[in-house]
Amino acid sequence: MKYLVKFFVVTLLLLICTYASAEQKITYIDMKHVLNNSKAGKGAQDYLKKILTDSQSSFSKKESELKKEESDLLSKRAVLSQEEYKKIADALRKKVVVHQSQRRKTMQSISKQRADARIKIMEKLNPIINKYTRENNISLVINKANIVMGIDELDITNIIVEKLNKELPSLKLK
Repeated sequence: MKYLVKFFVVTLLLLICTYASAEQKITYIDMKHVLNNSKAGKGAQDYLKKILTDSQSSFSKKESELKKEESDLLSKRAVLSQEEYKKIADALRKKVVVHQSQRRKTMQSISKQRADARIKIMEKLNPIINKYTRENNISLVINKANIVMGIDELDITNIIVEKLNKELPSLKLK
């Protein structure tokens, strides 16, 4: 009889604990949407796209100039002496190397700015998500990219975007 009472008490405690842990609230968030559609994210993207298109147009102009110089040099090859041709060709190669180096540096700079913008947004976003989860007793927030399917009521993306827009309306990039 004693063991039977202990068995029922232990079983009851296990059922209560299982029931309590089953009531955890789980939500999901689309981080890509938050980063791309928040005011700060859109502003950063527009700024970086403008820099990229401007630099690409200037680099394409420079490349066309270098190609023109190369074609001019090839057309003058018969007229120039071997030594002069080699001297001009080496100078042209140096210009090409400098151009490629500048292009690489610019692309690295843009990539670094993009990464910095993402880090700045995430630094502001994490406390917002933490505060929201504490206020709404949410146990777990999962990235939408890792979810196959879920009901829309569990999606907190738009709420977090609104809070992020209030907290970080714009982002200053250097």
